[in-house]
Amino acid sequence: MKKLFKYMGMYWKAMIAILAVLIVQAYCDLSLPAYTSDIVNVGIQQGGINESIPDAIAQKDMDKLLLFVNADDTKTVKSAYELKKKDTGFDYDGAVYVLKEKVKEDEKKTEKVSKILGKPMLFVSGIESGSDTTKKMEDSMKENMKSSIQKAADEQKKAAAKQVEDAAAAQMTGEMKAAIAANPQMAAQMQEQQDQAVQQVEEKIQKKIDEQLKKIDDADIFELFEMIPEEQRVEVIDKMSEQMDDMPETMVEQAATVYIKSAYSNLKMDTDHIQNSYILSTGGKMLALAFLGMIASVLVGFIASRVGASAGRDLRGQVFRKVVGFSNNEFDHFSTASLITRSTNDIQQIQMLIVMLLRMVLYAPIMAIGGIYKVFHTNVSMSWIIGLAVLLIGLVILVLFTVAMPKFKILQKLVDKLNLVTREILTGLSVIRAFSTEKHEEERFDMANRDLTRTNLFVNRAMTFMMPVMMVIMNGISVLIVWTGAHGISDGQMQVGDMMAFIQYTMQIIFSFLMLCMISIMLPRAAVSADRVDEVLKSETMIHDPKEPKALPEKINGVLKFDHVSFRYPGASEDVLHDITFEARPGETTAIIGSTGSGKSTLVNLIPRFYDVTEGEITLDGMDIRDIRQHELRAKLGYVPQKGVLFSGDIASNIMFGNPDGSDEEMIEAARIAQATEFIDAKPSKYESSISQGGSNVSGGQKQRLSIARAIANHPDIFIFDDSFSALDYKTDVTLRRALKENTADSTVVIVAQRISTILHAEQIIVLDDGQVAGIGTHKELLKNCEVYQQIAASQLSEEELKADMEGKEENSHE
Repeated sequence: MKKLFKYMGMYWKAMIAILAVLIVQAYCDLSLPAYTSDIVNVGIQQGGINESIPDAIAQKDMDKLLLFVNADDTKTVKSAYELKKKDTGFDYDGAVYVLKEKVKEDEKKTEKVSKILGKPMLFVSGIESGSDTTKKMEDSMKENMKSSIQKAADEQKKAAAKQVEDAAAAQMTGEMKAAIAANPQMAAQMQEQQDQAVQQVEEKIQKKIDEQLKKIDDADIFELFEMIPEEQRVEVIDKMSEQMDDMPETMVEQAATVYIKSAYSNLKMDTDHIQNSYILSTGGKMLALAFLGMIASVLVGFIASRVGASAGRDLRGQVFRKVVGFSNNEFDHFSTASLITRSTNDIQQIQMLIVMLLRMVLYAPIMAIGGIYKVFHTNVSMSWIIGLAVLLIGLVILVLFTVAMPKFKILQKLVDKLNLVTREILTGLSVIRAFSTEKHEEERFDMANRDLTRTNLFVNRAMTFMMPVMMVIMNGISVLIVWTGAHGISDGQMQVGDMMAFIQYTMQIIFSFLMLCMISIMLPRAAVSADRVDEVLKSETMIHDPKEPKALPEKINGVLKFDHVSFRYPGASEDVLHDITFEARPGETTAIIGSTGSGKSTLVNLIPRFYDVTEGEITLDGMDIRDIRQHELRAKLGYVPQKGVLFSGDIASNIMFGNPDGSDEEMIEAARIAQATEFIDAKPSKYESSISQGGSNVSGGQKQRLSIARAIANHPDIFIFDDSFSALDYKTDVTLRRALKENTADSTVVIVAQRISTILHAEQIIVLDDGQVAGIGTHKELLKNCEVYQQIAASQLSEEELKADMEGKEENSHE
């Protein structure tokens, strides 16, 4: 993962831009559920009423509300409203209370008034609903009030009767008492008068009571509350409030909106228009957010794709530059098939993952954090469901990583193996057919193919297990939310829209973790790919340019000297070349010959620094070649490898490969010297004739001659021919060497050859045997004093030729 982030770190500016756009996209996506909840809760259930207190209310409706408000709070409410008796702005005849603008703008004042009027609006709304409970409450109040009045009336009657009796007793003198006592008839008359007086008083009292009782019977519940004395009314309101203290706040809010809607209806406001306006405005905001989110998503995809493509381009460039700078030792460590896979498939895996990381992985935590924040602002009581979902998803990811990760590590190696087998089969197809080993190669390919297929199937099966499990978790969580939310709605703890928003937020959080799960499919393989690419980039190249290089003059003499040179391949226990000392001079041909495996090619590979010597030194005009920049050194060399290598293009581009700015005359001259004009002129397009990849559409001899022409066209100071004449017929070989001799008179020529006929005219022949110099001299000298050379000559020349050579007649016998 560190390596992946290292590759991404080069594009930190683009990543910051992506992060900013992702935050915008997340804001849009996280806002939509809240607007959906508002449409359901406010737009549909509350009729578009989003205020907690009415903006305007009829005076009679306000008076009803204030019946349930204490004196101090009544002053606060009335101070928040302005009473308008004329020009109210509404199609209503009566006076209207209008909420003051400064109160509307002040959230604290609005909240204070809302707390005061919340329960009164609930009371009034409940009372006006005409429910059985309201009817029973009204009847109960009337009975209580009647009973209280009747009781008070009876007491008044008793008091009035006693008062009449006391007044009559007070008026009677002693004489009157004596007369009444003496005259029973008079006493009866006096009692009758007294009873009549009491009856008259009681009738007056009863008349008043009947009027009060009739008023009570005709009164509605609000008028009944007005009749109740202030202290009693406060006591009743307090009891009602206590009963509603356990009621959820949401129920109070919903009842308030129902009341506000009815208050607006009383003012003859168009409540349908209010509802439609709210739904349309909220829907318009949702559309705008959705459009903005779409733009952000497209923009993120575009930037992420550019970053991924740029990272792939740069990585391929780095790998290519690194591989081009490899010495032969590094090519021995990394196979060609592996380097191709690392440059293509591995980098493609990294590129795809970078896009996914920027597009999804960065987005997932933003959505998860934002979703959790929104959830805690929607309904905290159900937040445990989120924790459960995350825990289940984490377990699934852990199981998948444990099962699939080991397989991902070997997957790329199996791709390497398949590439290797395929490349070998295609490259050696003619040999396979010649030896009739098609069946064996088919089995070999089938084995590599089946190994890769089995591993891929295992990984894909493990990953396909993820989606059904995730869907089960998501659907199970949805059901759990609905189940828990339904109880909350039933208890008045939340609204339907809140539950819908909670489901959407939960799905967004789960989808965020699901994105991470999808990344987990690619992450192990891409991590392995990143390690493989990093292995190439961090590989130590054994051949380095010196820290303080020495500059070669523009024109050098070309004196090449091996001074006690020994060489062993890295990791080998024995030297391949041991104590090699000789000097190759300009204007002379130095030939190297020896049996197969004697170290001829290894020796010439030391000159262009494909390998560096283990001991001793190689100097060019007295300068150690290790003190010269590789590019500068190789610019002085014309190297023709043992196996001719041509590039796709045409003949001209291959000949002028090392001298692209050269003229056509130089190209034709190089082809003439290399004896290539014969077959080039025979082609319809001549020098513009196409060359296939690797030169597969030309013969081995033609390929060698074009390789030689390429070296000649570069005008080097030192020519190195590594067995470059082996595919030429004898006549062409002789003609080419003669032309080469004429045109390289001032150059140093080093030739590696298997055939003595190729090198017998060389001024200096070096005979190698098992990595050591067995002899140095001319053809004639070596025939006399070098046993190894004599054996080689005896195997290639007839006795007559050997005898003639010994006598110094080699020119006549071989030309």
